Parts: sequence; C-alpha cells; structure tokens
Amino acid sequence: MLPGGFTSAGCGSAVSFPAPRLAPVPWFVSALIVSASTRLSALALAAASLGIMACASGDSAPRPHNLRGTALPEAIGKASFTLADTDGNPFDFRVRTDGKLTLLFFGYTYCPDVCPVHMANIANALRMLTHEQRSQVSVVFVTTDPERDTPQRLRSWLDAFDRTFVGLVGPLEDVNAIQKEMKLGDAYAMEGTEGTLPDSAGYLVAHAGQVLAFSPSDNLAHIAYPFGARQADWTHDIPILLELRW
Repeated sequence: MLPGGFTSAGCGSAVSFPAPRLAPVPWFVSALIVSASTRLSALALAAASLGIMACASGDSAPRPHNLRGTALPEAIGKASFTLADTDGNPFDFRVRTDGKLTLLFFGYTYCPDVCPVHMANIANALRMLTHEQRSQVSVVFVTTDPERDTPQRLRSWLDAFDRTFVGLVGPLEDVNAIQKEMKLGDAYAMEGTEGTLPDSAGYLVAHAGQVLAFSPSDNLAHIAYPFGARQADWTHDIPILLELRW
C-alpha cells in the first residue's frame, strides 16, 4: 500500500503507456484511491506513476486509436440499473444513456481531490466541442456517500462544473452492487479519518478513481481514465470516442 491509499498491482499487466509524457496511473492501480490528504495524494500519485513507468518501460505497444486513456484488459458492459436523480426521479442508466458516449464516475462531493479534478477537466473539455458533439455526450456521477450527499447538495456541486451533468443517489449497498457488476471495488467510509482535512466535513470515503467511458456504438467501456488524466487528454480523446466503432 502506497502513501495516501494507492494500491500497487505489480507489473503483470500488458497496459501500454504513451511517451514521452508521464503516464497516468492505470485503472487497476487507482481502483480504490483514498483521499487521505492533498499532499499525501500528490505524493502517492507520483510514487505510483513512477512505479508503473518502471513496469511499463519495456512495453512499446501503441494505445488503441491513439487514445490517451487506458485500454481495459477486457471491455466492461454498461450495467442496467435505476437510481434517483437529483430531482428525485428514477433514472434508468442504460436506457437514458443509450447511443451516447457515456462517462460514468463514482465519487462524492466532499472529496478533496480526485472527484473535483475529474469533473473540472471533463467540463472544460466538453466546452471545446461543437453543439452537435456535446449533445452526444452524457456525464453521470453516482455518489458513494449517500449519507451526506443529499440530492440538493449533489445538484449544487455538479452545477459548479456543468449543469447537464447527471447526479444519481441510492443506498450504498446498491451502488456497490452496481460497481461490482462493472468490476470496480466497493466504496466505504474510512474509519479514523474524521478531521483529516479541514473541509472534509467528517470522514473520507474510499472509492474507485477512474472514469469509465462507454462507447456509443456498443455500450461497452473499452477505455478508462484514472486520476491523473488531464484536460488535454479529454479534449484529445472525446472527439475520437464519439466517432470510434469498436
């Protein structure tokens, strides 16, 4: 276990990394990112990235279609589930996002780093799209902290990034069942983290750190974007993902 809660998965994966820029932490490393503190998270990210660079140094395989996201070893199916949106209405995830490039993330509004960074980078990249392109992208944020993330708070938090982002709320056991179906680890409140950060409002939550990108062509996620993916990566990849047929 690296500082800040990053779990190292070793060098057994065949995931490739673009050069010369520092590769982002792959999906299997960031599967349970824990936001212990801003400084520790930064140190952990650097340590994990350097470790993965060492593992990947001999891997020269190109990323598929010149994408900057991380290719998943096996495509993940778009789960069929229904949770309440921030207006209290049922949101059938698979039906409502069918035929769209769907960016799905599990996180919480009190998160000090991973969640706001992901949402800000995606929102800024979406502003670079044409109106037609933007209408073909759906961003869905499922809270892993339903005890504190009321629909009102979640809506207000998402609106700070983009008013079209969909926020979903449901019992944590249901959310973890959905994550399990999509090969993500359980989210859970971390014991003993009360007061770790001045603005953490109590405890911290361990949760998956990657955004899954479901293709509009087959409703499968072939690519994931771990914590460390930059706005430039999203700006580069989204137009490709919209046109790509797997």
